[in-house]
Order: sequence, then C-alpha cells, then structure tokens
Amino acid sequence: MILPKPRGNLSEWVFHRLRSVTDEPRPWSGAPIPGATEDEDAAIALWALHELSYGGFEDVSEHAEQDLAAQATRTHLERELEQRLRSRWVGRPVEPVEVPAAIDELVAGDDGPSLAAFVHRRADRDQVLELLRQRSVYHLKEADPTTWVVPRLPTRAKAALMELQFDEYGDGDPNRLHSHLFACGLEAVGLRAEYGAYIDDALPEVLEMNNALSMFGLRRRLRGAAVGHLAAFEATSSLPSRRMVQGLERLDFVEPMVRYYSEHVEADAVHEQLAARDICGTLAADEPAQAQEVLFGAFTCLDLEARFARAMFTAWGVEP
Repeated sequence: MILPKPRGNLSEWVFHRLRSVTDEPRPWSGAPIPGATEDEDAAIALWALHELSYGGFEDVSEHAEQDLAAQATRTHLERELEQRLRSRWVGRPVEPVEVPAAIDELVAGDDGPSLAAFVHRRADRDQVLELLRQRSVYHLKEADPTTWVVPRLPTRAKAALMELQFDEYGDGDPNRLHSHLFACGLEAVGLRAEYGAYIDDALPEVLEMNNALSMFGLRRRLRGAAVGHLAAFEATSSLPSRRMVQGLERLDFVEPMVRYYSEHVEADAVHEQLAARDICGTLAADEPAQAQEVLFGAFTCLDLEARFARAMFTAWGVEP
C-alpha cells in the first residue's frame, strides 16, 4: 500500500514529511502544524499516521513511525479527535459492578439507522458493493486495533480478550481469519482485496471510525474505551450479520461473501457476553477508575456507527 491522496493542506504536509524520512533520525524544529482545511483532511492525515504502526506504506521508510514531527502531529490530531468524541457523550456515574448492565442498556437504547436492515430488504447490488468498499477499510485488518490492548489489561480481562481474539484470528487456522474471509469475499464479488485499496474513496465518517478505534488501542490511557468499544461492537453484530446474510442471498451474492457474515452470526452472539462481562466487567472490577471509560467507548462505537449509516443513506439519496 502507498500513501493515499491528500485531502487538504494538513494531509499534504504530513505525507510530504513522511516521504522525506530516511534511515537517519531527522530533527524537527517544532514548527506549527498546518491547520486542516476540512474534517476529512485531518481524518486522512491521522489515519495515515496510525497506519505507520500497522503495516506501513511502501513509499514511506519504516523509521517514519519514530519521526518527531509524525509523533507530534498524531498527538495533536488525537487530542482533537478525543475532545470531539467526548463532547458527544453525556455519561452518568456508574459503579463497577453495573458496567455490563450499563453496556446492555446503551445497546438497547440505540436508535441509529441500520444499514444491515436496509441491505436485508431494500438495497440493490451497487449499494451493497459500495458498502463493502467502505467497510473494507476496517474489515481487512479486523481485530488488529483491539489486539494492542492485550498487554495493558489486568489478568482476568486479558485472558478473556485473548479468548475472543483467538476466535477473531481463526482459532489458529489462517483460512478462517476474519480479515482473510472478508478479503476472499471481496475477490469473489469482483472487488479489490488488498488492504487500503479503497482508502481514497473512504467517507470522513469511515476514517473517524477507524481513527477512534486505533487511538483507543494504541493509547494505554484509553484501554477502558477500547474494550467498551469492542463490547458494543460485538453486541450489535450478530443480528445485523444475519440480516446481511439474508440480504446478500436475496441479491444472489456468491458464497464466499455470504460466508464472512454467516461466520459472525453465532460467533458474535457468544462474543457479546464475553466482551461485556468477562472483559469489561472484570476490568471495571479490578480497575474501578476505568468503569466510565468503558461506557464512553461503548457509546462512541454506537455513535460512530450511526453517523456512518446516516452518511451512507445520504450518499445513496434514500431514507433509512
């Protein structure tokens, strides 16, 4: 994968800096970071800076991850992102023992529009293909952002998260790795399956979803938010996956694409309980200060999914 196209002054500056990094450490004067011209300008810049800690870019030195300007810019953009996410959340005090039930309450009260329900009943083939292209930004590295959290958790939560992640990574079978299943599905329906293939087409809402998840995983301070996000994601996956299966079958999509979603119908029903109780519940019990952070992460997951769904419906010109 090479760096994506810049979307404004900030991302153009960031990408130029990254391409100029060599094997020799390069000083940085601490000069002001350019302001973003649009929200998506900051979003694509932060996405690229996070990617330095994943697979990187063919046209960027591996030393760029430690570049002082890159680190300073990432910190600046993450601070802005976190402030924006927290401004949307109105939390209530919660005791650690109440965390699993509070997650269930958040999920039950979620009234965001459902893309899966639309695919189930109304979407046409082109709309589904566009949805798959947008989803590929995350699903081709599925579970990776959450894996950053493993060494940052206490014993009980760590063991439970590893149980869940082992399933996400195919129970040791590379052919069942969830990201691999999605890639096989993309190939089978005639879409590009290499990671980052559609990043230049990614909506700002998609970039924000991915940036939040990477930020939660990469910052130890946000470990509670990371597992809270995971719990809400798993709790809202099983039924939508069933609807996706039914919608894909309605439109005669090939089996490899259907298989990706059918894999999640039963697995995520199990993951839902594992994430809310054995991961989030034990983390809150062992580290009470993380209880509010868990709920912040869960809310953020639901909020960002709803914003993405509304953006897709707007792009399609249809009512949810």
